[in-house]
Amino acid sequence: MESIPINGNGSYPEGTPLSALNEFYAAFNQRDLQRMSGVWLQTNEASMDNPLGGIARSWNEISALYAKLFHSDAQIRVEFFDYTLHEHGDIFLAVGRERGEFERHGIVFPLAIRTSRIFARVNGRWQQLHHHGSFDDPKALARYQEAVTGKAA
Repeated sequence: MESIPINGNGSYPEGTPLSALNEFYAAFNQRDLQRMSGVWLQTNEASMDNPLGGIARSWNEISALYAKLFHSDAQIRVEFFDYTLHEHGDIFLAVGRERGEFERHGIVFPLAIRTSRIFARVNGRWQQLHHHGSFDDPKALARYQEAVTGKAA
């Protein structure tokens, strides 16, 4: 199924899964932690598995990861593509890929990440409950981890 890439610059009907995804990518690509906090469910049930390793459980842990990334000198831009949406009542699952670019200290390379996101409708708004991202290529993952952390994998 062909899907229109979502990068935060789109316009989608309010209250739809596409609008919620667009809001996430707008917050991420603009490095806007306040906006990101409106995207995520503000509870201990929120969780994230990300390419830097580990599992963040709760909005407090997740927001600390975003704050560290957003306040770093690394520039990361991604868009969501090749995805499907699966809506079941007050939950939707988005399964697809992210592509983008990483840049830090003159190091630039493309990103290719498998991504899934789960959103729950709370008080009429879609809020992210879970995110999982993993690199397709283990060598690219090691390069990304080293570029972000400054440590060889």
